[in-house]
Amino acid sequence: MGRAEALHIEVVYCPRPGQTDRVALELPAGATLADALRASGIIERHGLDPASLRTGVWCRAQEAGAALRDHDRVEVYRGLTVDPKEARRLRYKRRQPKAAVR
Repeated sequence: MGRAEALHIEVVYCPRPGQTDRVALELPAGATLADALRASGIIERHGLDPASLRTGVWCRAQEAGAALRDHDRVEVYRGLTVDPKEARRLRYKRRQPKAAVR
């Protein structure tokens, strides 16, 4: 395999807010998203279920068989812990000034 045939791929997973597991890989041309996940070790390291994973490349949902290009970033998405609408309501309530007590 020559240098021109290698793909430079980054696999990223955020197990919780503020924590990122990022792995840089060099894979052969023709590698798929599934190949990158296997090579990164992220699935095993975080005990993820491969059958239920939601993945993407550069913020676009992709299936495991999607072909990768040089300098792609493979992302493993985690499920939401709070409904986005409810999170906005909670942030809004926290910002409200306290009523003056008379």
